[in-house]
Amino acid sequence: MLSVEILHEEIEPIDENLQNLLVRCLEAAAKLEEVQGEVVVTLVNNERIHELNRDYRGVDRPTDVLSFAMNEPGEGEMEIFIDEDEASEFPNMLGDIIISVPKAHEQAEDYGHSFERELGFLTVHGFLHLLGYDHGTPEEEKEMFSRQEKVLEEIGLTR
Repeated sequence: MLSVEILHEEIEPIDENLQNLLVRCLEAAAKLEEVQGEVVVTLVNNERIHELNRDYRGVDRPTDVLSFAMNEPGEGEMEIFIDEDEASEFPNMLGDIIISVPKAHEQAEDYGHSFERELGFLTVHGFLHLLGYDHGTPEEEKEMFSRQEKVLEEIGLTR
């Protein structure tokens, strides 16, 4: 099972139907990847994601989505080992996904599809990053994007 929390930071909350769409996207992706755990999705404005992108990635501009995985140790962090017998007592916190709502609107218009489809795409994209997928090489990109499309097709978010 996947537990999802949706937060709004420095923006008006999106409506309940869109929030349910994000949950459906994440549940479909989790099912495809056979993973359980907890995910927090925070919806922000361009100024906030710009700040996070600059502070955490060293890129001084807004972006569409950022992912902060909890299951991969960062540089200089100590790895935590949990006894298998005790593992069920701890939730599998997969991480945080930060999405710029204004950027999603812009990109939906640029790509000629719905805002819902763009928001779903960014949600699944961020989720796959939490699981370690990347698109730094053509092979990685092909694998990641095919998984994204499979999830989006499954829930009816086609182009």
